Amino acid sequence: MTANPFQEPEGATPLSPEYVKGLMPTWVATRADLNAVEQENIARAIAWASANRGLSSLPSLMAERSIKMLHARMFADVWKWAGRYRQHDTNMGTNWPYISGQVRDLLEDVLVQVSDIENLPWSADELAVRFHHRLVVIHPFPNGNGRHSRLAADLLVQALGMPAFAWGSENLNRPGEARRAYLDALRTADNSYDYRPLTEFARS
Repeated sequence: MTANPFQEPEGATPLSPEYVKGLMPTWVATRADLNAVEQENIARAIAWASANRGLSSLPSLMAERSIKMLHARMFADVWKWAGRYRQHDTNMGTNWPYISGQVRDLLEDVLVQVSDIENLPWSADELAVRFHHRLVVIHPFPNGNGRHSRLAADLLVQALGMPAFAWGSENLNRPGEARRAYLDALRTADNSYDYRPLTEFARS
């Protein structure tokens, strides 16, 4: 396979031919096939994360190894590079040599923010949404960054005593009104540092 045969939804990072070669299920031939096999893998990852008591601990969750492990659990049955940071620049995200340092800075910042659980700088929802947005901006992995950062934000907000987000109550990997609303909220956070639309969307 020398090119990407899968049409990415709006706002997604196109996979380079090199990374497309990492596809493991040989029967996958269409975007629908890929969506199905990835969703099965993600469902198993959610069950694993829910049963993993270590991820309910903020210091354990906010560790770089946990961030990588979560991505690996979500996509390891689909992509050979699951859980590994990208090693090329893309149409979005930080320059790839700085990914690890920026992820560590983000995780350390969150641990400082939650150090006094009774006096958070923002609501638990907004803190988790800000974490999600910043992880999206870094874009650590070749693909799956949105889904990965949403699940990571769910785990963070649950560790802070709140229920997981609904994220529009739809599959945001598919084109549609919910995905457009989500992307608009991300852009608002990008452009004006206003996290209200993204926080409201996460709870919708």
